[in-house]
Formats: sequence, C-alpha cells, structure tokens
Amino acid sequence: MSEPISVEADWNALYIDGEWTRGEATGTLTDQDPSTREAFAEVPSGTEADVDAAYEAAAAAQQEWGEQSPAHRQAVVEQLLHALREHSEEVADLLAHEVGGSAIMGETSVQIASDHASEAATLPRRMKGEHADSNIPGKENLVQRKPKGVVTVISPWNFPLNLSMRAVAPAIAAGNSVVLKPATNSPITGGLLFARLFEETDLPEGVLNVVTGRGSEIGDRVAGHPESDVVAFTGSTEVGQRVSGIAGENLAVPAMELGGNNAHVVTGDADLDRALDGATFGSFVHQGQVCISINRHIVHESVYDEYVERLTERAEALPVGSAHDEDTVVGPIIDESQRDEMLGYVEETVDAGATLETGGETVEIDGVDDSLVVAPTVLSGVTNDMPAACNEHFGPIAPVVPFSDVDEAVELANDTEYGLSGAVHAGDLEVAKDIAERMETGNVHINDQPINDEAHVPFSGTGASGVGTYNSDAFLHEITETKWISIQREAREYPF
Repeated sequence: MSEPISVEADWNALYIDGEWTRGEATGTLTDQDPSTREAFAEVPSGTEADVDAAYEAAAAAQQEWGEQSPAHRQAVVEQLLHALREHSEEVADLLAHEVGGSAIMGETSVQIASDHASEAATLPRRMKGEHADSNIPGKENLVQRKPKGVVTVISPWNFPLNLSMRAVAPAIAAGNSVVLKPATNSPITGGLLFARLFEETDLPEGVLNVVTGRGSEIGDRVAGHPESDVVAFTGSTEVGQRVSGIAGENLAVPAMELGGNNAHVVTGDADLDRALDGATFGSFVHQGQVCISINRHIVHESVYDEYVERLTERAEALPVGSAHDEDTVVGPIIDESQRDEMLGYVEETVDAGATLETGGETVEIDGVDDSLVVAPTVLSGVTNDMPAACNEHFGPIAPVVPFSDVDEAVELANDTEYGLSGAVHAGDLEVAKDIAERMETGNVHINDQPINDEAHVPFSGTGASGVGTYNSDAFLHEITETKWISIQREAREYPF
C-alpha cells in the first residue's frame, strides 16, 4: 500500500515488518474530527496476535540495525526530519482533523517534533564508551554503550506528533527497533504517520512497527511483551502506574511522563503584563490539553483582583471555535468524556464557593450537534482543595488562588502529588530563583509559563508525574546499556 500523507488517504492498515497489513484485525477504530464530530478515517483495531507479530519483526531487525555505522543511522534520522518538513502542512492538517489542533498547535507540534528529530540525529555519534583504570595490575577496563534492543513507545493523544517523536527518533538513532502503539484518539498523527514518514527514508524493514488498537484490548500485551526492553509511555498517572507495573514484570526499563498539576506563581512585584502574557498562553493553548499547562494560578493578594480582572478580559478576547478556522486559538476538546469531566470540575468548584468570572460552558459551532468547544474559563476565590485546582483538569480552565507571602506560595504550589512543571513571575530575580528551587517539580520556568520543551535539555517529573527522563543524553541513557569488558594484559597473581 502506497498512500500520500493527507487527511483523504487510506489509513486502514497496520505497519508491521515494513508492510502495510490488516494482520489479524477484523474490527476498526473510527477517527473522529473533534471540530465537526464527523468521522474522517478508519484504522484497524489490532489484536494481541498483531502485537506479537510487531515484536517478532522488531526483535529480528534490531541486531543488524544496531550494527549499522553511526553515520548511517544519523542519515536515516536526517531523512526523517526532511520528510517531516516536506509534509509539514499536511501534518498540521491531520492534527487539526484528528485532535482539534489549531493552526498554532499544528505549527508548534511540527516545530518541536523537528527539534527532537534534529537532536536525535546527533545521538549515534554521541554513543561513546569510556576507559577506566583498574585496581588490578596489568588490567584494562573498557565500557561500551550499546542499544537496549526493542523500545516500546505508547504515545498520548494531546500532542501525538512531538510526544511520539521524542521517543521514536532517539530510540531508532541509538540502534534500537521500535514498536509504536498510539492512543486510540490519535492513531494517525501519533502512529501511522510515522510509518509513512519513515517510508521516505532508508530505514530497514522491521525497525519500526506500528500497531493501532484499543488500550483495553491490546494495551497490556504491548506494555508487558517479553521482547520489550524499554517502555516509553506518556499519559495519565493512573494508566502509567499500570503500564509501569506490567513492564516491570519483564524488567523492562520504564520511562514514564505522567500527569501534572502545574503552578504559575505571581508575586506582588511581578511584571503583570509579562505574567498575564504567559498565563494566557500557558492556560489556553491547545485548550489546556497539555501535561505541562497551567493548572493553578497562584497570585499574591496585593495584585490578585487586578490579575483576575485582566486574565478574564484576555480569556474573553480569545478567538474560539473550529480548529479548521485559521483564526481559532481555543478549539475543541478531544471528546465528550474529557469535556464533561472538566466542566464537572468547574461546576463543583463554583458549588464549593468559587466565583465563575467567565466561561464554564460549551460554545456552539454552526452545523455541529453537541459541540466540544469549551469557552476559556476563569475562576476566582479558589482554594487549593477545590476540584478545578486539586485535579488535573486538562482543559481551558484557569483557577486563581491567592497567597499572602512567599512561604505560602511555595506551600500551595507543592500541595499536590504531581511534580511536572511550573512557573514563577517575580520582580526580584533572586526571590524568583528561591521560589523555583523550593518548588518540588521536575521543571520550573522563571518569568515564563510552564509549557517548555527543548530537545537538548533533560525533561522529567517527580512524584506522581513519572519516572525516567526524556531528551538528549538523559534519554539516550534510558534506551542504551553499558557493557564492561576487561582485558588482563599481564599475568595475574591469584591467592590460590
């Protein structure tokens, strides 16, 4: 099967051992456009037999691929980067149709995915070993770095392109083979698209395999397959705990980026213009469906009222509607279950005593029944224990929590099981650094907002936000292993 990269293409096949195949799949998954609520594609609902076939192909292909020269593996990843850039407009269009990504989201996704591919292309030449002196006379110690083997990538639906790329490209660059299982809501941009892109490269058959399907039917087999050596998962903490546990039964290395409840701390002497610029982007880009988006605005009481008023004005001014309108900033939520859950948090928070400043409802789209678009929402008078603040709401919702001093701000920011990202705005840089250092989270951004990802900088979470580290050398260490070889060059004396 040879199809173009487009919304109109036929995506109804798995990709196993270099072939497009229906495998053992008898059913299909309907890919629905969140803006129109209409189906635009069907993909196979893979079976456990298809999963087994994918791992068999990956295991068979890995050794030869791992023995390829660094220059060759680098060249293949550079070809991938070229293919992505060549098809950037088509990819952005697919993101709009599949996950409701606005033009901003699509452009950002391609940019970040390109950054990850660029960084991955440098990894083959950085897989260096070392030499270590020995305590034993006449002995030489060599430490080699080798690919792990087969890397499982289970990607999410919210930013499927770049969150798949950050695992798939480095794994392949380092000499591993990959089995990619995309989320049910994003089987194309998180999975099958990668097969199409790699078809434009010199990647050997079997090194990349893509199996689409329902997590409830094949998820456990993917996470716990005995051929899997690393499981890279991005998603909810609840599912990640299960995936990590199943992977651990086979002693596979878990690399888990899980949920977040990220604080945006604003002190009394902060530059409010900059803080609000960051707040508006960090809460409402891609409808707040970002693991590292702002979940809570923690604002000093001296500027609290002004902050709430201005954030409300900014929220109400955002263009809202279909992802297919190029002016839209806030588009649709991925599906009705996510929409209903976040609106439930808003309702429960208001019932608990908060004030709904704006939003809290769906926005109708012409010709669409049961719209998935949620109006940008601002809540004031929020406490940390209210549902929209203590839960990862994953929507265009901005709960604003007041604080009186720095110690209270830090206490509020840390009052969560999560520790993924965060931000601090303060007029005094030393105060900002002090707050940032005391925040119990893997990433903190001063005078910015929490949504940052640069492929050459380590990215990790703490607590319920996951284990393992993505990006650059940190992820290279997750997907490779060391081998110690010693050479006894002189005769050794033994005690007996």
